[in-house]
Amino acid sequence: MRIFVTGSTGFVGSAVVKELLSAGHKVLGLTRSDAGIKQLENQGAEALHGTIEDLELLKKAASECDAVIHLAFVHDFADFAGSCATDRAAITAMGSVLAEAGGDRALVITSGTMLLPRGKLGDEDDAPDMTNPMSAARGPSEQVCLDFAKQGVRASVVRLPPTTHGLGFSGFMGPFVTVALQKGVAAYLGEGENRWCAGHRDDAARIFRLAAEKATPGSIFHAVGEEGVPTKEIAIAVGKQLDIPVVSIPPEKAEEHFGWFWFGAVADNVASSAKTRERLGWTLEGAPLMEDIPAIVDFMKSQAA
Repeated sequence: MRIFVTGSTGFVGSAVVKELLSAGHKVLGLTRSDAGIKQLENQGAEALHGTIEDLELLKKAASECDAVIHLAFVHDFADFAGSCATDRAAITAMGSVLAEAGGDRALVITSGTMLLPRGKLGDEDDAPDMTNPMSAARGPSEQVCLDFAKQGVRASVVRLPPTTHGLGFSGFMGPFVTVALQKGVAAYLGEGENRWCAGHRDDAARIFRLAAEKATPGSIFHAVGEEGVPTKEIAIAVGKQLDIPVVSIPPEKAEEHFGWFWFGAVADNVASSAKTRERLGWTLEGAPLMEDIPAIVDFMKSQAA
């Protein structure tokens, strides 16, 4: 297959490109930078310079491919609603072209388990919690994608856990470690019983490939390896690696301590991937979060130096 990948040079996207190429697919990767072009070409992919705001470019690229894997997102939290609108427009542009082309075309988009109800073990068939402002803004992207299943597109959604990890920024782990470096303590809230589900980016990359290859139209998948890791355990592991104290912070002081990342610090996001494993024959190969934390911490230290 020839597959168009947006966000192709990102933390997860670069792993997806590697996975696709290893499986014998051809990749057309969207990138905003000259460095991204070089990265893609070095991997053996074809590079396309542009952004997801350029809808005509997206349409042309999608029309020339058998599948689209959409990972790019404008991370502008000052205008999150605007970023989500851009996301929906991009999905609509690419999906409409695939629908018009006909045949066995696939559209795979990226979402997140953070959109699910707080504190409840969520599965693939659960809908986003639309009472949550973040979910209300981004959740509609899922339905925009899945609606293309009614038009003959093999449309599917991959929900990433907030702690999608590996050597690099690793989702929530990046800002969590950054705050620990700045404050000189590794903190958790209250008893530290709130949890983050987690998954290795290489395992996530395989889900994107499998979804492009054989997803049933209208499917949702969870790239979750661990259903929920308590934040206290995460703080202890980070504190050990940084050789700093591990402390409990009162929940009401979350924003004071964690700044903009307070929403992640208070999150209790647990999710299952049982249906994903059954539907795709997906198995876990990547390391669990605790094994990756030393490398993640060292990476974040190098970025702060």
